[in-house]
Amino acid sequence: MTFVDKRTEKRKTGDLGENLAAIWLEKRGFRILARNYLLKYGELDIVAEKDKVIHFVEVKSVKRFIGQKASDDEYEAEENVHPWKLKRLYTTISIFLENNKLDERDWQLDIIVAELDDERNEGRVRILEDVG
Repeated sequence: MTFVDKRTEKRKTGDLGENLAAIWLEKRGFRILARNYLLKYGELDIVAEKDKVIHFVEVKSVKRFIGQKASDDEYEAEENVHPWKLKRLYTTISIFLENNKLDERDWQLDIIVAELDDERNEGRVRILEDVG
């Protein structure tokens, strides 16, 4: 039997970035509580906990040479978290907290940019903390 990967290139890049982000978080003492928490309102890429704070992590993945800045006509990956995306994230976060009886916990929204360099077979992570 032959396995055919039917994911799009964008989805493959996103999955790689999310995996890199989860490993990066775990190495820094975060405990992963959930991944790809999906509701009709939106999706939470990673939910993690550290020092009694719940971190809702939106992962943005981009393929390029490590450290290369976006050109003048491109956005940085984190700039793709538009106001409508933030609104959907906050709705999903509220439901996650309520469903898991974590309403009283401190939490924050972080963005992780995962840069994936196919040429060097490397990845790098940048985190923007408490963006909300």
